[in-house]
Amino acid sequence: MGLTKQEKAKIIEGYARHDGDTGSPEVQIAILTTRIEQLTDHLRTHKHDEHSRRGLLKLVGLRRRHLKYLARKDPNTYRELIQKLGLRR
Repeated sequence: MGLTKQEKAKIIEGYARHDGDTGSPEVQIAILTTRIEQLTDHLRTHKHDEHSRRGLLKLVGLRRRHLKYLARKDPNTYRELIQKLGLRR
């Protein structure tokens, strides 16, 4: 159910600051956003899957913390990223 290597590599390529960058907040937020979208689609079909719902809530909280950090450290990058990902804030 997670991301394939190719999907993850494509996301990293699109949001990395430099070659080999996998840990920057932008990359992590983009990966989390993709996983959240996948879990949301899964839960639309399987409404009673409480274990996946808990995982989704944990991912949303983790993404929120990363976004809060990025907004504090680099507001311009934060604004660009939420616009690029289509997130509300």
